[in-house]
Amino acid sequence: MALLQISEPGASPDPHQRRIAVGIDLGTTHSLVAALRHGHAECLPDEQGRVLLPSAVRYLGGGRRQIGFEALAAQAEDAENTLVSVKRFMGRRLADIAGAARLPYRFVDAPGMVAITTREGDKTPVEVSAEILATLRRRAEESFDTDELFGAVITVPAYFDDAQRQATKDAAQLAGLNVLRLISEPTAAALAYGLDHGSEGLYAVYDLGGGTFDISLLRLSQGVFEVVATGGDAALGGDDVDHALADWALAQCGAAAATAQDKRAALVAARAAKEALSDLDRTEWQAVIGGRDCRVAVDRAQLEALARPLVDRTLAAVRKVLRDAKAARDEVQGLVLVGGATRMPLVRTAVGELFGRAPLTDVNPDEVVAIGAAIQANALAGNTADGTLLLDVIALSLGLETMGGLVERIVERNTTIPVAKAQDFTTFKDGQTAMAIHVVQGERDLVAECRSLARFELRGIPPMAAGAARIRVTFQVDADGLLSVSARELGSGVEAAVTVKPSYGLADEQIAQMLKDGFAHAEQDMAARALREARVEAERMVLATRSALAADGALLDAGERAAIESLVAACEQQAGGDDAAAIDAAVKALADGTEAFAAMRMNEGIRAALAGRRLDEV
Repeated sequence: MALLQISEPGASPDPHQRRIAVGIDLGTTHSLVAALRHGHAECLPDEQGRVLLPSAVRYLGGGRRQIGFEALAAQAEDAENTLVSVKRFMGRRLADIAGAARLPYRFVDAPGMVAITTREGDKTPVEVSAEILATLRRRAEESFDTDELFGAVITVPAYFDDAQRQATKDAAQLAGLNVLRLISEPTAAALAYGLDHGSEGLYAVYDLGGGTFDISLLRLSQGVFEVVATGGDAALGGDDVDHALADWALAQCGAAAATAQDKRAALVAARAAKEALSDLDRTEWQAVIGGRDCRVAVDRAQLEALARPLVDRTLAAVRKVLRDAKAARDEVQGLVLVGGATRMPLVRTAVGELFGRAPLTDVNPDEVVAIGAAIQANALAGNTADGTLLLDVIALSLGLETMGGLVERIVERNTTIPVAKAQDFTTFKDGQTAMAIHVVQGERDLVAECRSLARFELRGIPPMAAGAARIRVTFQVDADGLLSVSARELGSGVEAAVTVKPSYGLADEQIAQMLKDGFAHAEQDMAARALREARVEAERMVLATRSALAADGALLDAGERAAIESLVAACEQQAGGDDAAAIDAAVKALADGTEAFAAMRMNEGIRAALAGRRLDEV
């Protein structure tokens, strides 16, 4: 029986084709890429089967770099050039970065956003993040054997402001990704859990990652995922527990004034000890400090004493979100934990006690965000028509500066997006023909205490008495949480508008230049891939030839065998070099040189198979 695939017009691509869209969790400590395969969302592994990619990039000089596990392994010995946790710096100036003094980097407070000096020059968090995103993009392309991804849904902390969201989109553009949507990490987690469990009601998503913390309340009802309230801290995460444990351990072994390299070694050891104490009651912190091997016994109680103040900060944010939503803890029907730091028993116990219920942990907390993003990406690509509607909210209020340096809020925090809101203003002086419009973000009443996003002017207002003109200002926030503002004088129709490109973002000229640099890196990546493939093929040919010689070398005379062994040696020698073309040539020479030997082996095999059999039996 033939099967007919039916779909709504325009709701899906060609029935025999499927647009490949991925979800990416661009994390502070680790990043992942996921997609729908075999009917369900799953994280895509690398060649070693690892789904996690450490968010680390090491610049080696000469255009070379290491990304992921290789970079992380060199963190202690080459801290200044191994950039980790750059998500904390996205869209930020130096004054915005908490704890900058204790970090091993040389920061440059550039006009656009902070940069970090490496042996490859100054690198912005956007450039570093683009390296990570490009690595995940290549992983997805290799998993699906394609170089045409339809697009990606990328997750960001719910508390990311406009500048940080724009920086994330800039990084994706540099990485060659088509961004279908930016969604908040808790929303992605709720999407994954909601679809998996068919849950309805009010749910809390507690997301404690390596460098950021988010808490969101979401209402799930008949396929609609609505974020009711959100909060958090963009500079709080599991990394802070690592720092606290490392500082304590250094003090225990009398090395409180350790060098920067020693501190990095202590931090790596602290992370390993913290992870071990998620399953064990006691372990040992071990690191080489000042040239000597230092070991400190640490138990779970000590770790929890160090982590408790940080966990308490997250609980305070949880209570604030409950107040914002005007919800009691008993109204929350489920609690979802997201992020690797939630594996700590202290976190699970403390959050469970606050809500009075055991948290849901049946989806891997490291993977759930990427899985939710993949589900949303698949829907946006038109591959499904499940009717799921995802409603996010804006994290911070948006408004205008009014006379006296006060803020008039237009879009309140926790408003569902996308959204458009307008408010009418008027002139302050008689005959006023222009109005300066200052767009700000924040919860304070004074402009000086809020973040400035953009300024523009509306000119051409007809001169009239003060208070007679009607200027309508409209705020529009799209599904990615990015803002545009327009102002229009209703009588004359004069209008002005601005798409908010945050002062911490990158100018278009900078993006263009960085795209050129990205193209140069793309050529290097292609060359590196060609070299690696050539080496693998050379190794395969050498092993196959040696196996054949061991099995059937007696078919050759001494001269023939010596010639083949010479070709094998030449192929091995070339495989150790960096010239892919030379390796390919050596592989071809070996294949050509063993062609006659292969024919001899085949003939010998046929003779052995036919030995003792009559012609009519064949």
